[in-house]
Amino acid sequence: MLCKGQKRRRLCLCVAKRPKRWTVPSWKRKKCWGRILASLVKTLGDFQMAEDCLQDALLSAFEHWERSDQPRSPAAWLLKTAQSKVIDRIRRDRGFAAKIPELTYLYELENNGDDAEESAMIPDERLPMIFICCHPALAEKSRVALTLRALGGLSTEQIAAAFLDTSEAMQRRITRAKKKIAGAWIAYKVPDAEDLPARFV
Repeated sequence: MLCKGQKRRRLCLCVAKRPKRWTVPSWKRKKCWGRILASLVKTLGDFQMAEDCLQDALLSAFEHWERSDQPRSPAAWLLKTAQSKVIDRIRRDRGFAAKIPELTYLYELENNGDDAEESAMIPDERLPMIFICCHPALAEKSRVALTLRALGGLSTEQIAAAFLDTSEAMQRRITRAKKKIAGAWIAYKVPDAEDLPARFV
């Protein structure tokens, strides 16, 4: 299994060898990145696993799309591939039994037809994602960075440049924010009506 650093290096090599239309940044700039990631996070309740599996799906796309034609709906292909990666990870997890509900749901999604329309295939969960990225439990800088990463599709290097930080420092900040979300059991949902005013202050 590749570690995160190895995955990034492999992605960079894939990008360097392919024409512009294959590049990871071009995918991340499109709205499908945030929509796919938000859908995975909603299903899993695990920000880091969702992002890791989507990165794995991108690697698979580089390998498969080079050998064959690009699918009619690349975003739907990426979602289904990411879901398969999640299923593989959950199977290997010691807490497999506790994750059976998520696994069952992913199996149902995986069995959808390959020709399903992208809008129907990928539920739009970006609004709850905005609220979780901007939760008051996170530092203001972390909220902005995580939102740009998860929904804007910007790379760590791009976000670091905007804040005049090093890439390493920004990566640590984003990682801490994800751990904070998991550790604080921050709910993946739009706040209740009575709680909304406080969130917009």
